[in-house]
Amino acid sequence: MTAVDARLHPTTELTFPAGFRWGTATAAYQIEGAAGEDGRTPSIWDTFSRTPGKVRNGDTGDIAADHYHRLREDVALMRDLGVTDYRFSVSWPRVQPTGRGPGEQKGLDFYRRLTDELREAGIRPVATLYHWDLPQELEDAGGWPHRDTAERFAEYAALVAGALGDRVAMWTTLNEPWCAAFLGYASGVHAPGRTDPVAALRAAHHLNLAHGRAVRVLRAALPASAEISLTLNLHAVRALSDSEADRDAARRIDALGNRVFLDPVFHGRLPADLVEDTAALTDWSFVRDGDLEVAATPIDSLGINYYSPTVVAAGTSASPSPWPGADRHVRFVPAPGPRTAMDWPVDAQGLYELLTRLRDELPEVPLVITENGAAYDDYADPSGDVHDPERVAYLHAHLAAVHRALADGVDVRGYFLWSLLDNFEWAYGYGKRFGIVHVDFASQRRTPKDSARWYADVIARGGLPQ
Repeated sequence: MTAVDARLHPTTELTFPAGFRWGTATAAYQIEGAAGEDGRTPSIWDTFSRTPGKVRNGDTGDIAADHYHRLREDVALMRDLGVTDYRFSVSWPRVQPTGRGPGEQKGLDFYRRLTDELREAGIRPVATLYHWDLPQELEDAGGWPHRDTAERFAEYAALVAGALGDRVAMWTTLNEPWCAAFLGYASGVHAPGRTDPVAALRAAHHLNLAHGRAVRVLRAALPASAEISLTLNLHAVRALSDSEADRDAARRIDALGNRVFLDPVFHGRLPADLVEDTAALTDWSFVRDGDLEVAATPIDSLGINYYSPTVVAAGTSASPSPWPGADRHVRFVPAPGPRTAMDWPVDAQGLYELLTRLRDELPEVPLVITENGAAYDDYADPSGDVHDPERVAYLHAHLAAVHRALADGVDVRGYFLWSLLDNFEWAYGYGKRFGIVHVDFASQRRTPKDSARWYADVIARGGLPQ
């Protein structure tokens, strides 16, 4: 019996609540391909990936995992896993090529086919409206630092709701706005590749505003039973020591990484310390009367994406940095322990810390783990099998942390494993594999890994093997 087989047949298990949602997740630009088909126009990621030196090996998402042509095969994979939910994202330039005006019916029809196929397979579609693929035409007009982009996003939300509102019961406005704002406009390591800290702060605000405007549009367009959410990649921030300087470094990163979104969305305010920390950069006059009230439009749940903790100390960070105003005050410290192929530390305790923090700070808000997973250097062996024991161990530890949080009173409604498929991993190109299904990108052959078998068993038994 292999180690994986032993895990599949344990004598004890951690049981999750009845009705717990077991899902998997993907993003449009990372898997769809068909970059120039059926009216789709370039997004900022098309432009960025085609710019020499921006993406490893010059990789692009032009073909990716070819999901656009293989959606039935991919839904069948999910059906075989037994997932109850599938979180996908809608490609903005596929359904509204210029970022304004009427929709592209061929693009909308793709998502109609996808959601119909999911429903026929007994899988609940969960739609994310924005997973970083801003139409290039809107970036050319100013992008997220420009206020008008929030208005365009609300119109886009209405368009997608009109097309899929009878098929999709759960909606997410934005995925990881921190990455869109700070990696895209401050450090420049993500599209559109700008390095302007003030633009990043403006982008963060306009993403909050776009979220609130979209929530209001969705409430008006969707059935009352529809669930509306936001997904944040909140940082589990730890100070290296208990010194005042290290604790202040952690406070600064918590403001820029977490409260810059949590406070406007759930409390209708800007963090006062964030405004003070960034006073040398901006007076925040781009925040207009009524904006924060819009940003705080109530939602039904909060999605949490978690991969690893963040450890900081007093010091100086590299430039250009994704942390406007913190560069001269914060040094990032490698966390101890094993690491993934992304060189990210494996630390499930950080997920537990985040969940219990949110229980205490937002006790009325249900939570969903909308992304959690790991990249490892797995490959198909000569027999065609893909063994990934490190990923199984990672997932086991993090689901155990979720179970512990549930036992401690955290209202967690579901878990979406990242990711269904190996895919285009942003600036890393095709060099990093997060999928529980291996993709041979030359042939597009799909091969479920050992982790897929393991996850299917967890779902079937509704419990986590110990």
